Amino acid sequence: MKTTKIFTIAFLLSLMLPVQAQDVDEIISTYFENIGGIDNFRQLEGIRFEGKGTQQSFEFPVRMVQLKDGRQMFAFTFQGKEIKQGVFDGEVLWNTNFMSMKAEKSDAEQTANFKLNTNDFPDSFLDYKEKGYTAELLGKETMEGAETFKIKLVKEPITVDGVQEEDISYYYFDTDNFVPIAVESTIRSGQAKGKTSKTVMSDYQEVDGLYFPYSTTQYVDGNLAFTMTLENIELNPLVDTSEFAFPEEVAEEKE
Repeated sequence: MKTTKIFTIAFLLSLMLPVQAQDVDEIISTYFENIGGIDNFRQLEGIRFEGKGTQQSFEFPVRMVQLKDGRQMFAFTFQGKEIKQGVFDGEVLWNTNFMSMKAEKSDAEQTANFKLNTNDFPDSFLDYKEKGYTAELLGKETMEGAETFKIKLVKEPITVDGVQEEDISYYYFDTDNFVPIAVESTIRSGQAKGKTSKTVMSDYQEVDGLYFPYSTTQYVDGNLAFTMTLENIELNPLVDTSEFAFPEEVAEEKE
């Protein structure tokens, strides 16, 4: 009799596993359906974002470009000068050094890790299985005052100080609208290395039939770090290649 009970429990557990996996795909499928359709997102070639950023009470114009071929850049204007960060031309990753105010190329490890993330345009969950990613539903959890589905996304391994590590993020999907309202991950480099980054997304608005969050707020270990409020989003913009190019005058000075 005892053996029969153990067998029954094991059998029921074996049935529950594929149900949970199916639930993850249902959540992701509903998510894309609610924000405009997965086929429409597959057809995107690029996105340009424009708005305002706020950091330590300072407010400044920001703009960001992301293209399907991997090129991207983030820029903000401070005291009349435009400063670029996270600029990638497909091969070279560079940032503006805040001390010297000159452009500097990132090292090979940072560039390789950044290049992996270019798979995520326009969304990490788009065709995630084909990218080799895995998604796991961890259950429900309250986040930002809302009930959410907590989903663990594991992407391609990244390299940190010469050692490969799993690239893990935790997404919180609102159970009412099936859209992510927050994402958490561990910062892998820089002064905040090892700390937890949480980005909160809200104010989803429609742009040519697709929906995007117009407000994002980033926290580091629970402390407010940066807020961005978008004013305009343009789909499939025409972008000059010079936007991503490493500044020629800097390159000439180093020769």
